[in-house]
Amino acid sequence: MILSVSRRTDIPAFYSEWFFTRIKEGYVYTRNPINKNAVSKISLNPQVIDCIVFWTKNPSLIFMENLGLIASYKYYFQFTINPYNDSIEQNVPKKQIVINNFIKLSEKIGKEKVIWRYDPILLSKECTLQYHVQYFEELAKRLHQHTEKCIISFIDYYKKCEQNLKEANVRTLENSEVIELSKNLKDISDFYGLRLETCAEEYELDSIGIFHGRCIDNDLIERITGEKIEAKKDKNQRSLCGCIESIDIGEYNTCKHNCLYCYANYSRGRVLDNSKMHITSSPLLLGEIKNTDIVKEREMYSLFKKTLFD
Repeated sequence: MILSVSRRTDIPAFYSEWFFTRIKEGYVYTRNPINKNAVSKISLNPQVIDCIVFWTKNPSLIFMENLGLIASYKYYFQFTINPYNDSIEQNVPKKQIVINNFIKLSEKIGKEKVIWRYDPILLSKECTLQYHVQYFEELAKRLHQHTEKCIISFIDYYKKCEQNLKEANVRTLENSEVIELSKNLKDISDFYGLRLETCAEEYELDSIGIFHGRCIDNDLIERITGEKIEAKKDKNQRSLCGCIESIDIGEYNTCKHNCLYCYANYSRGRVLDNSKMHITSSPLLLGEIKNTDIVKEREMYSLFKKTLFD
């Protein structure tokens, strides 16, 4: 199986010690996001974890220093670096810190395993089309020797974050603006030798050479692992998402970056309350198992051999 760590929160930034404890213990518990009393026990045996996909805006020092603990696993990173300041990405570290960590990570594990995400793209009084072009080019200049690909997307207004975005006076792009910006970003990417793809986008940009990508990407996983895999599209994601099936071990309302556009956080208050429930030694990211919980072992199998493991 593919392990997603995690679409729902930044585990490499905020929960590194917990994650490496789970690796040592060999299993993790995850709550069903809808039925909170339904808990899955997920094996972390390298025999059944074909690849781990990490999602982060800035991995912690603890995480970077302990990569040796996952040497028996294959993995890669989706690493977001955007042009926004702390009025939108409220707790993301200064850009130079993040860029330095991106480069350090790439030098440790290989540039093919660190995917640069520039998303979501939004507009504001400060973040104009020209600002995006200039900032993207500056980032591409700094990162192109340390990655092979950049993934972009244009902001969607989720109800849970709509009010935050209105207060920040940001807006979506018009169709003509999407085309204009995409052409500019493609030209920059070509100049620096970067492949540019979109993530779960309704826009068809094939005519300018930007194709739909997959964040959890069977082609990249085959390249990293050297194995042919058989995997279905992830039915739990949006219809426009091209990702293959995976198991996510994160929890909503736990990411402390507090980005205003984030679909995974419903409120800052919930994030603060949930953070207090985190116990490094617990199999759960938040809290501990309760008497009312029903724990079931998740059926795990390798996508390489389709062999069931008990």
